[in-house]
Formats: sequence, structure tokens, C-alpha cells
Amino acid sequence: MTKTPKASGKKIAVKAQETASGPVERAGAAIERALVDPLTSALKRAGLRRAQKNAGETTSAASATPAAASKPASGGAGKPGLAISPLAVPFPKIPPIAGVEIATGRAGFYKHEREDLLLMRFAEGTSAAGVFTRHGVGSAPVDWCKRQLAASGGADVRALVVNAGCANSFTGKPGADAVRRVATAVGKRFDCRQRDVMMASTGVIGVILDDSKITARLPEVETRLTADAWAQAGRAIMTTDTFPKGSYATAMIDGVEVKIAGIAKGSGMIAPDMATMLAFVATDAAIAPAALQTLVSLYTRTTFNCVTVDGDRSTNDTLLLFATGQSGAPKISRPGDKRLADFRDKLEHVLLDLALQLVRDGEGATKFVKITVNGAESPASARKIARTIAESPLVKTAFAGEDANWGRIVMAVGRADEPVAREKISVKFGDLYAARDGLISAEYDEAKMSAYVKNQEFEVSVDVGVGKGSATVWTCDLTKQYVAINGDYRS
Repeated sequence: MTKTPKASGKKIAVKAQETASGPVERAGAAIERALVDPLTSALKRAGLRRAQKNAGETTSAASATPAAASKPASGGAGKPGLAISPLAVPFPKIPPIAGVEIATGRAGFYKHEREDLLLMRFAEGTSAAGVFTRHGVGSAPVDWCKRQLAASGGADVRALVVNAGCANSFTGKPGADAVRRVATAVGKRFDCRQRDVMMASTGVIGVILDDSKITARLPEVETRLTADAWAQAGRAIMTTDTFPKGSYATAMIDGVEVKIAGIAKGSGMIAPDMATMLAFVATDAAIAPAALQTLVSLYTRTTFNCVTVDGDRSTNDTLLLFATGQSGAPKISRPGDKRLADFRDKLEHVLLDLALQLVRDGEGATKFVKITVNGAESPASARKIARTIAESPLVKTAFAGEDANWGRIVMAVGRADEPVAREKISVKFGDLYAARDGLISAEYDEAKMSAYVKNQEFEVSVDVGVGKGSATVWTCDLTKQYVAINGDYRS
């Protein structure tokens, strides 16, 4: 029997992210070009370095939060029978974000008892921006969000509806009509336009969304709207995830504290260039839509575009950022405004935290691995080499077997088809040299290497000896459990 692939949590290859098209994209691009200093140039020089520097504290951000909740319990909202990832981190305590109300419910897209519907309502005047997959097939909710953000310019977005269990991708006009009917129903209840309602879906590809399951539950779900339900929201959007993913930070804008909170889902089909996932981030800061679009586009590059689980990507990838303007901080219209400096850093922190949690929940993952490539011809070349290493099945299965097989890493470096100086290549596991100057290292110690890769978390670094370009990609191992999960995804 032919299997239907799945989306936003499952398998399919790699391209790049796409922002909302039309006026929003053009405005964001114009602003980005104008930001020679301090934002764009600084980001190009230091953005990834900052992400790498903060990675250690970011990956454990949830557990380091004093008010963090306890570790997620077994048998959460994802697929029944999946064990919690050994790399899981607790869901942080996220306080209410002014201007955001959240409710969850069960629409019935899954046979087993679980919530699979998320509804968010935003205050009037909320700005929104998005980054989406550029997958060749795409999906009805992605098409909807891109079109509506382009029409509204990202101004006054009032609601978000997310369902798990049905991707509504490769469903043609019937799928598009289903999205429109849900948006219409929500718009009537919230007294707003269709285009003010954002949509996202995750689950099996090729199944038309039964919108009646959502619209029938709207009256009940609406009564549950509350400002304090981020953890429930994180669970409601899970598919093969084994733990809900959230992040929270505060920042100062012109002396006023603002909050940033987000949730994400994704476990498999995660690849760089807009990982295969759903992510929703909200802040009570007041930021104009065009500026918000520039920020989310820029920081996607150093966060979600630097993680990979299996090298595949989805039809439904969606990252939406909402700014309610309810904090009392002054409204910011330029992404390079000096008053946004702290906010920019904290936004990147939240996005990277969420992205790394996707890797920690990679399907069947037992290892969390940071791969850094230095000495490349350019940052882009370094990133391609790092990604090739991170996505190599031979490398990933070696990680799973706790085998420091550095020859497989050298193999992956060569097949990236990027400039390298063979006689200068070095490979390290942590601080241990496996190879140096194109040869096995004189201080190579197999016992120490083997002991090092038995850690749940470790680093691999490669220098290819041709330039100054560097990049980091985070990945996980490839285990038998990955095959088991994907072999019976629809059963």
C-alpha cells in the first residue's frame, strides 16, 4: 500500500524559507536593504556567532528558568506509545502576554483522546509577520497566510487557528475552501475580516481538512479563552513530538519591559532553511508590521535555518510572529532602531531556543550534536558543508552507535561539493583531534574518542582550510526508532 507522507513533523527535502509575498515582503526587503547599520551588517558579521556563543545556555533555557515546570509526563498529547525523548527539556513557565488569549480543544482529527485544536485571539491593532516553507507542493493554510498577510500588510491580525492531525496539503480547491470557511467562521465570532485570521495545520498530507470539525467546536473553545494557557497550546499542536516546546524572555524597549513567548512543534522532517515545523511567537511590544517582518526573516536564518533532524522538509512550515502593542512601550517602526537592541537579542534567543528543542525531540533521537565548520570559502559554503555532515545517514548512525567514526565526517565534507584544502582538513570531537592537516592526528586516542561520544550531547568541529567562513548546524542521531516511527506513521 502506498503511504501518504505527512507534514510539519515528518519527511520531505530541503529548500529555503519564504516570507509573505506582496507589500509586506517588498516593504521588509526595502527596510532590510536600508539597514546597513546597525542591524543587517551586524547580523551578517555576528548573528550566527552570537547564536553559537549562546547555544549552551539557550539549549537549557527552559530547565534553567527558576519557575520552570516539571519535566513532561509520559503519554503526552503526541502519538500514543512514544517515550519522552531523553533530550527533553521542561516547558517553561510562561506568564500571560497582554493582548493574547488562548484556548485549546478536541476537534477529533485523531482517533485517540487528545486536544488537537488551538485558537488564539489577539487585541485590535496587532501586527503580524510570517516566514513559510518554499516547498514545491505547499499547503492550503500556508497559501492562505501568505495571501492574507500580503493583502493586509500584516496590520490588525486578530486570530490564529491551528489544527493537528491533518496537514490539508495537496488538497487543491477543496482544501483551500475549507481554510476559507474556518476563517469566515472565526471572523464572524471575533467581529473581524477573513484576512485577519491566520491558519496553520500539521499532520497527514493528501487529506482534505474537515472544517466542520473545527467550526462545530468554535463556540465551546471560545468560552475557554484565557491569557494563561501556553502549555496547553504547546501540547495541542504536537504530532509525533514527545514533549511540548516553549520559550519565554523579557526585554527592555526605551525603559519599558516587554515580554516574548513562543511555542513550536516538530520532531521529524526537520531541515535547515525553514525547518519543518510550526512555531508561533507573540510579544506585547508595539512594532510596525514591516519592521516585524524584517526581524523574523533575519533571525530565522540563525535559528530555525540552522537545525536538521533528517534532511527532509515539509509542505506546511510556518513561523508567525505577533506584536500586540499592549505593553505600553513606544511603537517602533524601524527594525534598526537602537531602542530595539535588547528586543532583537531576546527575540533571537527565543527563536533559537525553540529551534534547538526541535532537534532535542528528533524522532528516535538519543544524541544532541553541534556541528561547526570553520575555514570555509564563505559562510554559505561552511553552512552547506555543516549541513551535509549533519544530514549524512552514515554520520548520524555512527553517532547513534556511539562510534567516533571521523572517516565518515571526512566523507561528508568531500561530498558537499564545496572548496576544501584536503591537506589542511582537521576534525575534532570536542577538544580531541581525530584528524589534523589532512591526516589522522598524532595525538589520536580511540578510547578517549569513544568515551566522549557516549555523552548525550557533544560537539564536532571541522576546519577545511580555505578561508574564514564558518557556520554551525545542530542535529541529532539516526536510530532504529526513527524507522519505527515513520514506518507506521498512519497506522
